[in-house]
Amino acid sequence: MTGSPWPAPLVVALALAPFRTHVTSANLALILVVVVVAVAALGSRTAGVLAALSAAAWFDFFLTRPYQRFTISHGDDITTTTLLLLAVGVAVSQLAAHARTLKLVTVTDAAHLARIHETASLVQAGGSPYAVVDQVRAQLVEILGLRACRFEHGTLLGRHPRLEQDGSVTVGRAHWNLDKDGWPREEIELRASVGGRYLGRFMLQPEPGAVVPPVQTRLVAVSLADHVGAALDTTGPVLDR
Repeated sequence: MTGSPWPAPLVVALALAPFRTHVTSANLALILVVVVVAVAALGSRTAGVLAALSAAAWFDFFLTRPYQRFTISHGDDITTTTLLLLAVGVAVSQLAAHARTLKLVTVTDAAHLARIHETASLVQAGGSPYAVVDQVRAQLVEILGLRACRFEHGTLLGRHPRLEQDGSVTVGRAHWNLDKDGWPREEIELRASVGGRYLGRFMLQPEPGAVVPPVQTRLVAVSLADHVGAALDTTGPVLDR
């Protein structure tokens, strides 16, 4: 089902052809709808739509008079084909695609929350600032798809692009269009602060040409950096590493 959507409706229509004079058009169409639903559920949105179009075409060709011609002579068959096969098939494809998206978002959210909880627990337990910084650095590399990441304590040298608290990126005082331009080519600063006090920063090095993670993921990165700020505020400074 995950390959081409066209063969499945064709095979089923061929299998139903011997019964076309004994089964109503509506029932034949419903069987093809089941095929379209299966393709939509297991494949992509496009696969489901193409399967619906394929089912409508082969319903016309094999299961309606005149047979073996792409011509429908009965008005009810026209309604059955267009409204049932196409409309239902396309609708199910959209729903299946939406369900897969929701599942992915749910899994992603759960993973992000787990990272934040893990880091927060380490900070609350009074863990070493080295351990907190190292943990967050590894998490940032993973969730942002970075080539490298390093931490600098208490320095603001240079005017690097900055990942802001709202997940956006600024270069100088200008907003950087991540959707259009991707990551800036130089290192990106992500500050670790608490109560408005700056305590250090992560210097992010994205892979060249890497896809920019969604804003939700970037906000998780900001939250992780804030936990580092809390750890440094509680336990004192950490050397540049």
